[in-house]
Amino acid sequence: MSREYPDYPRVGVGAVVLSRERVLLVRRGKPPAEGRWSLPGGLVELGETSVAAARREVEEECGIKVRVVGLAGVVDRVTHDADGRVRYHWVLVDYLAFPESDDDTITAGDDAAEVRWVPIDEVERLLTTDGLMDMIRRAAALAAGGAS
Repeated sequence: MSREYPDYPRVGVGAVVLSRERVLLVRRGKPPAEGRWSLPGGLVELGETSVAAARREVEEECGIKVRVVGLAGVVDRVTHDADGRVRYHWVLVDYLAFPESDDDTITAGDDAAEVRWVPIDEVERLLTTDGLMDMIRRAAALAAGGAS
């Protein structure tokens, strides 16, 4: 299944993992968005729910288990090449999540160049994927509404 120049949209998931006024971010190690900071996430596998995929991706990319508590938002990402062809087409489902333990230890998996807990008010200083701060704000508002 090709991620580049797909025959149909790919469903991806992400997790806005919040802990102590910080968010868990991944610096992408592969295209698309290589080198940019983003949410841990990836493709939903056949037969897997989007919630299970979000938990799996966080564990694979960051080495921690999370508890998914709500939907933060859904975003369409369509990227065209110079000829106007669709190079990438993602439907991204992002969830609010919290670490299952108080241990802050995180480890970058093979898809991630780096993982880091970032204070929410410092995220905008980083080179991030489009719309990242908006999704973090949505998740933080959801968390403030009693989802923690």
